[in-house]
Amino acid sequence: MNRKKFLFSISLFVLGISAALLAQTKHTIYQSNAFSVSDTRVVQGKYTATALSSTEIQSDYQSPKTEAHGIAKSWKLTKDISAFPQLSTPNLLENAIYNMSVEEMEKAIEKDSTLRTGIEWPGVWTRDVSYSIILSMAYMQPKVSQNSLMRKVNANGRIIQDTGTGGAWPASTDRMIWAVAAWEIYKVTGDKDWLKKVYPVIKNSIEDDIMVDHDSKTGLVKGESSFLDWREQTYPRWMQPADIYASKNLGTNAVHYRALTVAGRMAELMNDKLSGQKYHKIAQRIKMAINSHFWIPEKNYYGQYLYGRNYEILSPRSEALGEALTVVFDIADPARQKQVVDHTPVVDYGIPCIYPQIGDIPPYHNNAVWPFVQTYWMWAGAKTGNEKSVVHSIASIYRAAAMFLTNKENFVADNGDFAGTEINSSNMLWSLSGNISIIHKVLFGIRFEENNLKFQPFVPKVMNANRKLDNFKYRKAVLDIELKGFGNRIVTFSLDGKIQKQPIVPTTLTGKHNVKIILANSEFENQSIHLVKNEFTPLMPIVTVEKGKLTWLPIDGVSNYQVLKNGKSWKMTSATSIAISDAEKGEFQVVAIAKNGLSSFAGEPVHIYPPADIKTVEIEKVLSPSALPYRNFSGAGFVEISRTVNRVISFDIEVANDGLYAIDWRYANGNGPINTENKCAIRTLFVDNNCLGAQVFPHRGTNEWSIWGFSNAVQVRLNAGMHTLKLAFMPENENMNIEINQAMLDYVRLIKID
Repeated sequence: MNRKKFLFSISLFVLGISAALLAQTKHTIYQSNAFSVSDTRVVQGKYTATALSSTEIQSDYQSPKTEAHGIAKSWKLTKDISAFPQLSTPNLLENAIYNMSVEEMEKAIEKDSTLRTGIEWPGVWTRDVSYSIILSMAYMQPKVSQNSLMRKVNANGRIIQDTGTGGAWPASTDRMIWAVAAWEIYKVTGDKDWLKKVYPVIKNSIEDDIMVDHDSKTGLVKGESSFLDWREQTYPRWMQPADIYASKNLGTNAVHYRALTVAGRMAELMNDKLSGQKYHKIAQRIKMAINSHFWIPEKNYYGQYLYGRNYEILSPRSEALGEALTVVFDIADPARQKQVVDHTPVVDYGIPCIYPQIGDIPPYHNNAVWPFVQTYWMWAGAKTGNEKSVVHSIASIYRAAAMFLTNKENFVADNGDFAGTEINSSNMLWSLSGNISIIHKVLFGIRFEENNLKFQPFVPKVMNANRKLDNFKYRKAVLDIELKGFGNRIVTFSLDGKIQKQPIVPTTLTGKHNVKIILANSEFENQSIHLVKNEFTPLMPIVTVEKGKLTWLPIDGVSNYQVLKNGKSWKMTSATSIAISDAEKGEFQVVAIAKNGLSSFAGEPVHIYPPADIKTVEIEKVLSPSALPYRNFSGAGFVEISRTVNRVISFDIEVANDGLYAIDWRYANGNGPINTENKCAIRTLFVDNNCLGAQVFPHRGTNEWSIWGFSNAVQVRLNAGMHTLKLAFMPENENMNIEINQAMLDYVRLIKID
């Protein structure tokens, strides 16, 4: 063989190898400096996860936190999942991850036919199961979903709030996502008996919320961030449980808006027209308030929450789930929806729960990506036609699932590692539910409507393929669905070979049928994503008052400090103290601003008021003091309030001047830890027989009855003279524990703030 023929033969051999490799990896779906996703594998640095078939994935990923490296592992399908929708695509990775997620769904069903939250999280959790039902469990496991929701109804016929800051509801209020999940099941099944069962539970819960959690001043709902329920992970450390109760969070308000909208429609179907009108009206008020109070024009997305004490400010952080829900639930108008998806910060490994991160808090909600949140963000991207956002979301979810060989609860935003967060779990219900929804809700665009099944496919160009989804059950029909092409515009939609005017399957369909969808292969509008470096905010100033000055320690990397007065910017300084004149009074906070422009949380509010503007009354002077052996109270003692002791307390109090007063109570509640359980004490405040709203007394530590703090403050305008204060245990004040609703009261405080 001469030299030319030899070289030609070598070239053909090399080309043959290249062709074989290209046959294995046809094209790249996503590529970044952090990782890449193709139709068969994920590559992240030295680690590779490969779909060997539709039923097997091999991964050599090892967490940098462990000593072992390079040990190959694999997932192989071991359960029979033929009863569920069957996916078939030329994309092996897509097939395999879908099959793994369906198998994990099977593993998540408990012996009592409820949905387990995760391997590390036994039992049913209200928020987890509800978000999962909305994502995909409503139709994948309708009966098990119903069982799971009904497990989260208490003896009083109210939705059970998961344990959370200060003893659950009302410091945590996202239980209303249960209503949205219940409605999703109804849309899937059309079961009127189900509607009759869940509507009274939803109505009872809403009516309690209206009395205890709705804020008449802002039109918003109070309470902790939905699912971000580790207080130090997303709130400044100075915020007590009562402060978190009084705050107003973006995601939680989005949940209440949608729950009230759903409840309004349920009321109409139940012939409860007055309640329907009422709930729709309140929903619209919340929607308007979200757009009024949370929108940040210069950022083109919504802020995280309103927080403070007597004066509230908006945290400028983005909050991923809340941002997504404003789009998915149509809280934002179409123009704002696009702005939210275009401008909310995302990082290489996905969308972090919050952005920027808190500098001195380890990863869990802080500095972390949660796949279920990523899924809702993906839905928002598809809704706004943002192809780049959808591809980034799918890549984020697929990378984690393939590398970890399971649907993990979360991973670190900095490096994508599952091992770096405070707690994690495999086989996580809402993660696997979100993964399944990539196929059904995004690529095939399946939408359960009240009176039909609708299709709105969204297929990124890089995922162009012929897909089949067989054995998809819809009420009394079984659908084999074929999807061809890319884009989000349908050219033809046919049912059993007959072209339909609308991409809709009616509820009356029975038996087995074929659906064929052909997309237009039209390019998406060129939209962007806000891909940023994962940044951290400076530490928060801790402010003291010394000799007429606000004083704080210097903070590394900080160039300026913003001083707030009554929730408004007052002065800027590069110093670490600022003088307060005798004429100044109010509520002061300090924000540290780093050289890169990022700002810290505002420090704890400092009250500077003349003594004449503060009125206190020792409760033991107007009621018999308790004999319990607690310490550190002021005055001569304290008074117990509980279900049986002092259910109503009432006394007169005199104020010297007309003005706006903030009323709060120094109290103790040792019935549970600060961050969990369900024994938050709740009462309703009346002044001169006018109902002013709830005052809550959350946990302050297990058996910590000698650690005192303040309840939330209720504001009321009073004329000079005598007034009657009444603190009453009303029906809407029942907490999640029901049996224990107890606190100790030291004194009541009235501050004239205006």
